[in-house]
Amino acid sequence: MKKEQNQKDIDQELKKEDVDVQSKPQEEKDVDQKESHDEQEAQDVEEKKELSKEEQLEESLNAEKDRYLRLFAEFENYKRRTSKERIELFKTAGEEVMQALLPILDDFDRALVELKKSKDKESFSGVELISNKFRETLRSKGLEPIAVKSGDTFDADLHEAVTQIPAPSDDLKGKIIDLIEKGYTLGDKIIRYPKVVTGK
Repeated sequence: MKKEQNQKDIDQELKKEDVDVQSKPQEEKDVDQKESHDEQEAQDVEEKKELSKEEQLEESLNAEKDRYLRLFAEFENYKRRTSKERIELFKTAGEEVMQALLPILDDFDRALVELKKSKDKESFSGVELISNKFRETLRSKGLEPIAVKSGDTFDADLHEAVTQIPAPSDDLKGKIIDLIEKGYTLGDKIIRYPKVVTGK
């Protein structure tokens, strides 16, 4: 009986050892698989890091490109704006000087009208010569008179109405009857509007 009991104990021990022996390789296999899985994860993390480095470099390159393009566009706009301002400045550089000279032109016109009435032809031709030379010099700097004559249609954008008088005829209603003061342009800009009398 004791022998049988001992035999049973021995058999059980052997079975345990067999189980342990069988389970050990399985555990080792599990450990090996776990190690290989950890290695794979480490490789994936490294690849992700490399990819993220590449992505970071690409993003920083794109940001620099965008910054460069913006700076380039701003510089081009600045160049265009300054060149436009410079051209306008050249065109109207002497605007204040020209406006100061306009009364002298008016005085020349009045002097020529009065000298024409007199019998002194030499004085008239001398003043006319100076007046023409003065006008040509101003014209070469961009000053041009605005052409206005009696019978032209009144335009509030181009003319300054000083007064209204009853129109001598129906066809002169709302039109220019008389010019009181000449208007002038400097380049494309009106520096003095012509003062006119309109018919009502």
